Amino acid sequence: MMTPAYTPPVEEGEEVTVGALLAPDILVMLEENPDAIAAETDELHAKDLADVAQALPREMVAPFLSALPVERAADVLEYLNEDLRTEVLETMSVRQAAELVTEMTPDDRADTLEGLEEETTEGILSEIPAAERAETEKLLAYRPDSAGGLMTTEFVSVSQDTPVDEALAAVRRIARSERREAMNTIYTTDSAGRVQGVMSLRELLAAPEGAKVSDIAWEEVQTVPITADREEVARLVREYDLVAVPVVDENGVIQGVVTVDDVIDALVEEHTEDVQRFGGMEALDMPYTQIGFFSMIGKRAPWLAALFLSEMLTTTAMGHFQGELEKAVVLALFVPLIISSGGNSGSQATSLIIRSLALGEIKLRDWWKILLRELPSGLMLGAILGLMGIARILIWQQLGIAHYPHPNLLALTIGVALVGVVTFGSLAGSMLPFVLQRLGFDPASASAPFVATLVDVTGLSIYFYVALLILSGTLL
Repeated sequence: MMTPAYTPPVEEGEEVTVGALLAPDILVMLEENPDAIAAETDELHAKDLADVAQALPREMVAPFLSALPVERAADVLEYLNEDLRTEVLETMSVRQAAELVTEMTPDDRADTLEGLEEETTEGILSEIPAAERAETEKLLAYRPDSAGGLMTTEFVSVSQDTPVDEALAAVRRIARSERREAMNTIYTTDSAGRVQGVMSLRELLAAPEGAKVSDIAWEEVQTVPITADREEVARLVREYDLVAVPVVDENGVIQGVVTVDDVIDALVEEHTEDVQRFGGMEALDMPYTQIGFFSMIGKRAPWLAALFLSEMLTTTAMGHFQGELEKAVVLALFVPLIISSGGNSGSQATSLIIRSLALGEIKLRDWWKILLRELPSGLMLGAILGLMGIARILIWQQLGIAHYPHPNLLALTIGVALVGVVTFGSLAGSMLPFVLQRLGFDPASASAPFVATLVDVTGLSIYFYVALLILSGTLL
């Protein structure tokens, strides 16, 4: 093949992907012999072809997909990043886009259409077959982060009274005539479609002849309701080592299954959102490198403004004690030490509690247990930092590095203040996620900066009131 003029950009030190290596040759084939692309790429995984598509110029992605068989192009489309996939579908004709999404798995089809403009989605839905359209509209009705939004309707179930031989024949027919995303797990149901048991394909193959599937199926089936949050689905997968979780309606009738690959995708998305909220900003709805400049500002500016206004309370608190600061300027030297210690302890507690809530290790009703646990923890942590603060003042004074008025009383003030501030920080940081969850907000909104701001204001008040109590009549 000729080497084309186009070469995908690769940063120095960046690993060269299969897509970047093949993209130049694919471009030549698109120009000279697009019909040969399908045969030339037949052995490549759909993920590698998606890498090729992402390495091509944007305007060449749609022609590249058109050169592939429809089923193959649909597989590639599922692996494209959301931004590129949306752009490609919106540049295609409605009929061509409908052909592609029809071949996608139901859950991926719903996810893909959800990212398009409403008018484009409606146009594509009107062009796909009635059965697939009804199936997709059903999935689109559920929240994206719920079990219903994650599930696929491509699963295998048989009646619990079915003989093993008939069940095997049915599974073979399904495998030969239809695509089923979750073929490795088979569910048994009663006459109403309620889940009664579960078995692996291996267990079905190894079953004795003449037996019924109810004889070999496990009756202890872990299910989730359609409205369950994705974190609940992930918890079941993790705790029971499942490859799929059946999703049931209010009557226990199976509606679909959530496969482990979708659970992993959901966990990555959830973790990304939580990390971004921890940083004191609204979660991004697309990758960092793809989000627009003004969209990025819109996600970050409101939180920064809210934190800025909150920090103004710190200034107000210091202004309230301005007279004491003028009398004992030495107190101002330790303000950063006090507020940072309280903020850090609060951030630690918040991170621990939010993660424990996410993993299901603790529930909302456990708030009092956490309170009783964090109170002595905060006192001990505060005592450790307080002793360090006392030692720092007395050693600096002894070595002549600093000359503090009434160093013993000042050291006691710092020590006691640190115990109070760190204890309050631990309590506030651990309780805030419970408060937010009780109000219906995501506990991750209790980000480290927000907790730090709350503890800053309160910590200053504790510090100066302790100073007034201990230093009254000496420095104050």
